[in-house]
Amino acid sequence: MEKLSYKIDVFEGPMDLLLHLISKHKVSINDVPILELVEQYLEYVRQMQREDLDVASEFLEMAARLVYIKTVSLLPVHEEAEELERELRGELLAYQDCKILAGKLEKQANGFGYFEREPVKLPVDMRYTRLHEPYEIFKAYISAVGKGKRRLPPPVEAFSRIVAHRIVSVASRINFLLDTLRGGKQNFVSLFAQSGSRSEMVATFLAVLSLAKAKRVTIEGEGENTVIELTEG
Repeated sequence: MEKLSYKIDVFEGPMDLLLHLISKHKVSINDVPILELVEQYLEYVRQMQREDLDVASEFLEMAARLVYIKTVSLLPVHEEAEELERELRGELLAYQDCKILAGKLEKQANGFGYFEREPVKLPVDMRYTRLHEPYEIFKAYISAVGKGKRRLPPPVEAFSRIVAHRIVSVASRINFLLDTLRGGKQNFVSLFAQSGSRSEMVATFLAVLSLAKAKRVTIEGEGENTVIELTEG
């Protein structure tokens, strides 16, 4: 295999490098064996790394792609490798056509001088010319109304339930439980029977946990048969 010699900074991307390697074979893209390019391409990437250059991710991605094609081509059934090679050849042909066209455009552009003219103020028509279906206008109206309402402060009535809501403290329910249990054992469920609000029920439950943790009460049984008794002390 011919030893590679190249300038590292002349290739704009992995496709450019592959076209360079193919040109060294002096054959068309459709005729060159893709697998012969794998080691040459990898050698180029290694050379970049030896020169302490930043290897662009697109070069590494193409290297991984070529290695994968070579790997699946070694399998007994390698239809996938053939398909991958056809796909890569198609991309190379498209890239080659783009390079040729870009070169022609560059030559044409170099044949012209640089022209400049004073800016021209163009008339602007501020009239709205789009046509909308009725349902689109209705949706836009509903959306605009909703956004307008969100900017308004909430009415006083929205706070009435929050302000009027009575907060029951755990300490008050602890005193309630101590007074209740002094009369004897109590069914756990019955402690919540007279609760007037959710806050009171939560406070009662937390009070039971606090008394149990402090070993002021004992809890026996399961489910509805759970019994709570005040301990001596």
